[in-house]
Order: sequence, then C-alpha cells, then structure tokens
Amino acid sequence: MAGIEIYAQRKRRHRRTWTLAAIVLGLVFMVCGEVGAYLPAVATGFVEPGGGDDGWPQMAYQLGAAFGLSAVLVLLWAWLFERRGPAALGLNADGPMRFLRGYLIGLAFLGGVVGIIWAAGGYVVEGAGAFGSAAVGAALLPIGVLMLGFIIQGSTEELLFRGWLMQLIASRHGLWIAVIANSVLFALAHAGNIEPSNELYVGLANIVLFGLFISLYAVREGSLWGVCGWHAAWNWLLGLGFGLEVSGQVIATTPLVTDLTGAPGAAWWLTGASFGPEASLVTTAVLLIGTVVLMVRGRTRDHGVEAAPDAAVDAA
Repeated sequence: MAGIEIYAQRKRRHRRTWTLAAIVLGLVFMVCGEVGAYLPAVATGFVEPGGGDDGWPQMAYQLGAAFGLSAVLVLLWAWLFERRGPAALGLNADGPMRFLRGYLIGLAFLGGVVGIIWAAGGYVVEGAGAFGSAAVGAALLPIGVLMLGFIIQGSTEELLFRGWLMQLIASRHGLWIAVIANSVLFALAHAGNIEPSNELYVGLANIVLFGLFISLYAVREGSLWGVCGWHAAWNWLLGLGFGLEVSGQVIATTPLVTDLTGAPGAAWWLTGASFGPEASLVTTAVLLIGTVVLMVRGRTRDHGVEAAPDAAVDAA
C-alpha cells in the first residue's frame, strides 16, 4: 500500500527526500552529531581520545550533546528542505502524557525481561544498589543525569528512524516496507558494538524485532512521543537500574536497584552474555508477543492517510 502518511497529511508545498538519499543523510546526521560533540570535548580535555579513561560525566555528555546535535540536524533538514515541522515527524499532540505512558510501559517490559532471566537462574547479585551505598546522594547523581541523557539518546534515535525515515519511506513505498526497512537499518547501526559472536547475531536479530515492535507502536498511536519514552526507559533501567550491558556497552556506576551479573555457567542465550539482555532469547519472546499484539490490535484511529499522487514535491 503506497502513499501512506503516518503522522500528518502531506501538503502540496512539502518536499520529499529520495529514499536512498535519506538513508545516506541519516548516517550523515549521526556522524555529524558524534564529531560535533567529540571534537570540542577533546580540545578542552573533557574527553580523552579513544575514551579509555572516560566516566559517567563523559557518557552523559555524549548522550546529550552528540545525540542532541543529531536530533537538531534531522529537525532542521525537515524544516528547511522538506518544509515540514516536528508534528509531521510524530512530535504532535499530547506529548507529555504519551511520553510518560510509553516510559512506564518500557520500564515494565525491561523489568519483565530481567525478572524472567533472574527466575531462570541467569543472574546473581554482584553488588548493592544506590540505596545500599554509604553515599546515597553521590550514587543517585549519575543515575539522574544519565536518565536525562538516555531520554535525549532514545528520543533522537526514534526521531531519526521512526519519525523521519519511516514516514518518508511509507509515503513512497508503503507502510510495511517502511517498518521493515527502518528496523533493519536500526539494527545495522548497532552491528559494531561488540566482536562478531553468537550473542551479537541474536542481539541484532532482536534489535530488528525491537524496530518492528516500536514501529507498530508508533503507527498505532499516530505519534512518536510514546516510543521515545519506551526507548529511553528501556536503556536507562537496563544500564542504570540493574548494571547490565546496553547493546554491549557497560556503564561504570552504581545502579539504582541492584548490580546484577551473569550467573556462573549460565547459557549465553539466556543472559545475552557480553551484549546484555538484548541478546537473550527471553527478549526475543517478549518482543515477539508484543509485536503480535500490536499487529492484531491495529492502529487506534485508522491505518494512515493516503497521500495524493501530487501532494508533495519529490527532491533529493
């Protein structure tokens, strides 16, 4: 079904970036955000080249500055070139309510995954959480700051992949091509997180599945706010709630709830090993169930708005 607008009706004055050009531009936006944040941080000595000695303040800066700059570039391109505002990318009505609801659902999903792995014997407690620390305030500071960082990071990735790219592809090639394409591209963006291994391959497959689930969530709501909250909550609770790897990345600070680690002898397919729970088959099952539920329930209001053949100007 071609010509589907997910978030807002496309008007005649709007331009539409070519699909292949949009994929390249998405990479450019991400790289420019990283470089634009990295160079001044290195020049001032705040970040060590290579990141070997970086701690949580440097991670918070990267999450906020690098991803924040990428988000600005996406919004500027949509506004200045495509002549479309944030609402056309899914940042539309009822933002706070939808974001909060998505955040709570994301916390529940991640808590369920970790709870199932724990119950199956996949984790042991490595250390106490923040409230078991002698200096509670000092332990809570990075948790709170990184919460904001993950909100920016998760929301930026959703803006790029589910907000801008998915709606653009859907307007040209149809909804399902857009959902599958943005999910695969999103997984490829994480392909270099760890060395090639079984857990990397399962992790990437789960990220594709995550993309399918979160894309259907956005389509069903007709908004990006809920998936921004879901994504931010998942990453934050994973790394800062339980001290587990976030797509292979480790956050060196005291977690909020408890510090978990893989139990001795636990199967990699249960815990996800060095990639973290996102490479667990438990995550596979949970995301599959969520995806099927969304496919069965469909969209709350309708299935998108059919764009008129000449509703927009096609441009590179």
